[in-house]
Parts: sequence; C-alpha cells; structure tokens
Amino acid sequence: MISQSVSSWGNLVRSSSTVYGLRSRSDAFPAIPVGSTILPYGNGRSYGDSCLNPDGALLLTRSIDRFIAFDRDAGLITCEAGVLLADILQLTIPTGWFLAVVPGTSAVTVGGAIANDVHGKNHHRAGTFGRHVREFELLRSDGQRLTCSPERNADWFGATIGGLGLTGLITCAQLQLRRIAGAEMDLEVIRFANLDEFFRLSEVSDQNFEYTVAWIDCLSRGRSLGRGLLQRANHSASPVEHPKRRMGHLAVPFMPPFSLVNTATLRLFNFLYYHRPRTERRHREHFQSFFFPLDSVANWNRLYGPRGFYQYQCVIPGQAGPEMTTQLLEKIARSRQGSFLAVLKQFGSLTSPGMLSFPQCGVTLALDFPNTGARIERLFTQLDEIVAAAGGRLYPAKDARMPAELFRNSYPRWSEFERYVDPAFSSGFWRRVAQGEVVVHSGGPATESA
Repeated sequence: MISQSVSSWGNLVRSSSTVYGLRSRSDAFPAIPVGSTILPYGNGRSYGDSCLNPDGALLLTRSIDRFIAFDRDAGLITCEAGVLLADILQLTIPTGWFLAVVPGTSAVTVGGAIANDVHGKNHHRAGTFGRHVREFELLRSDGQRLTCSPERNADWFGATIGGLGLTGLITCAQLQLRRIAGAEMDLEVIRFANLDEFFRLSEVSDQNFEYTVAWIDCLSRGRSLGRGLLQRANHSASPVEHPKRRMGHLAVPFMPPFSLVNTATLRLFNFLYYHRPRTERRHREHFQSFFFPLDSVANWNRLYGPRGFYQYQCVIPGQAGPEMTTQLLEKIARSRQGSFLAVLKQFGSLTSPGMLSFPQCGVTLALDFPNTGARIERLFTQLDEIVAAAGGRLYPAKDARMPAELFRNSYPRWSEFERYVDPAFSSGFWRRVAQGEVVVHSGGPATESA
C-alpha cells in the first residue's frame, strides 16, 4: 500500500488516499486499519466525489482485468471487474456482438458501469446497463463472497447495481450482449430550431431508432431557446467489408492556467457547430465516432483549467419535462455559463434494477460548467430548485455538490439502501449526502492513477 493524491475526472478535488492493489480476483480482502474506510476505484471517470474516499483508502481494480468466458452463440461474456468497456467491444464486435448499453465513454470499467448503472443513447429501448447484467460476484470486507443475480441474492443485486461501490467489491460479472452485423452505424443528423421542435422530433425518432441524443446550444435564448442537432441511429444491417475507422488521436498536452471554456469561446463554438455543414442527411459512421467522440481527445478535461469543472445532469420526470427543461435552459442561458457539451435526451419507461439508479422516465439534461466558485454555485442553487419542484433528481456519478436534502428527497430508497452498505466502505459522496459532511472544492490537478 502507498499514499498518493487521486482525482476524479472533473479535477475538482485532490484526495489524499492510501491505495491498495489486487493481483487477482481471488485475493483476500486487504486488511485496512481499524476505523479506516475503503472504496473501489476503477478508471476514475466519475466526475465528482462518488469514486473518491478523502483521507481513507482506495482499492484499485484495474489490475483485475481478465476475460473469463465468452459464449459466442448466446452472446454472454464473463470478465473481471477491471476490464474496460473498450476491451470488451474490441473482442466482441468482430464476432457480431455489442454491449447492450454503453455510456458516452468506453474508458469505463465493468465494475464502474455496474456501480453507477450507466445509461446510453438507447435508454428508451434498452434501459440501463444493470438490466443486462446476468450475475456478478460481490466480495465483502468480512471475506464473504456473494453470487448476485435477479434470482440469487436478489436484494444484494439491486443494492449493488447503482450502489456507487459501497456494498462491497465487484470482482467479476457476466453480461448479456446484443447482436450486430458490423461496426458501422446508419446515422441521421437533424438540425432543430428550438426546444418545442426537439420534443416533436424526439417522439418520432424514439419509435424508429434505437439510439437518439441531441446536442443543444445552451446559450441560445428567445425563439431559439434549446436549438440544436439531433442524432438518431441504428446499427447497420449490412456489414462493410473494411469499415472506416477514425484515424489518429488528439490530446490536451498540459493544464492551461485558466479555463479555455468561457462565454466568448462558447458563443463561437456553438454558432459554428449548430451551422456546421453535412447535417440533414443520412450517412454511415463507425461506432466509435458515434458513441465515443471524446475518447479521441486524450485528457480533454484539462480544457477547464486548474480549478476543474462540474457536470450537472438531471432528469425531469413525466409531463413536467418540457416546461421544466425550458426553465432550466432559460436560467442557464441568462447566466451566460455553460459548455460545449450540452446533451438532451428522453429516457424511456423501462425501470432500472438498482435502488439508487438515476434514470427515470422523462427528460435528462447534462451540461459541463467551469468551476467559477460562488458564481456557479448560485446558478446550481437555482437549477436545484427547479429539479426539486419537478420531482427530478441529479446523477451521483456526475455530481460533486448535490445538497443532502435533494438527494434524500429524490432517492426515496436511500435509507433502505443504507442497510446494504459495507461497514468498511465509504466515499466522499456518501458522507456528503447521507451523513451531512461539508466538502469545499478548491479545484486543482491531481496525480492520475488507476
């Protein structure tokens, strides 16, 4: 074990932690000091403090990254929890199988995908990642190993999916894949003029396309409020013999002294991106470009400078979606804060299996914001009020400042979930929302690990 500084993807917190490693999924649970706490840490792609354990210990899981079995007839893959989704796709796509649900990056571990019950562009068809987990092994700090599935230890299965790594260590899992013909996507990009037009397009698109998502101009106002580009796609039915892959990778080589995301750069980028050519047409695109465009830009989180950034992702349920989303966008546009990355999507009605799973039927809005201190906190307080009034919730995997009251009101099963938390496990997020611990984010780069 060693002590080092660890950060999540938002670079908001420098967390000093003792880190433990694993050589094998069969290893015994590490012996941590009495009174200390520990938390699994995968690839560190959660944005806030849900994957951090300040002044506690972290159990690094990337070293348990072996494939165990692959049934190519049934599309079942069994692997260790430290395997990246990118590694699974590299193995399975040539055989005609794809992950049933993928988030916006492939640099996520299987354990992290389960612990956050991640969702993707096809939530209206497939629901969350956890719906396609057949079973997993859970190692508790007392050495107990539980095989969890919808039929076996079903209560632990529901607590661990979306359980933010707090119920124990997921050592391995079996996932159900879905059939594909090849690596290409049939894609349409449609420009829409405002939020009303988005909802009309989205309703039609969700009926005919497996994947739908929209980028929006978060600074547009008035009649153009919520204008953007809708992407809708299906896996291509006919494979291409030599599919065109994205060539080359970009990188942000160093941390600039200030955020490169500001009102001036936002206005220019949003105008150019909204009016970009080659929209309003159908074309084929490699799956990597469609699902994971930012994976080709290494360390893109550095663009926000040494103070880091927040992502604010909420879901507004039911019929309140259009009205409350309008209110959210009006507040954001008026504040003149926001990001290049502003995403709008409608969740479907398929229920998530986890007690603390984020998605629910409604509208989800996600934006990145540079850390501007008190200024951005004032905006978040206003957005929180709208979300709370609508009966919505925020996404723990992206959160770094959610008030405890908002969490407890919007996740009504949190007290039931608390009974399944391993007594040796904790996180900055959990202490903040469940125990009322106050966290101050000064921001700043940290040593990357895992």
